[in-house]
Amino acid sequence: MKPLKTGVILSSTVVVFYALCTVVWIAFPESFMSFMNALFHGLDFRRLETGQALSWWSVVYPAVVFAVWFFAAGAFFAWLYNLLAGDDRSHA
Repeated sequence: MKPLKTGVILSSTVVVFYALCTVVWIAFPESFMSFMNALFHGLDFRRLETGQALSWWSVVYPAVVFAVWFFAAGAFFAWLYNLLAGDDRSHA
């Protein structure tokens, strides 16, 4: 497993899903909140709403944070996998 490639793939996947999640939230805010509340066993996500207008920065900044964090997590995962798998990888 290639650490840099794995990091890029995981990071890209998370950012795409984050963008899709944001689009769905903007398009269907009430349905989205109901879905999120159900997904997290009734945790009320409506309490997190501030009433402030959505800015590009409030969407882009978390996407950049996710990209960096999940790149690091993916690269570390692949590095650790390679370290622990040893010669077993050739028999899989």
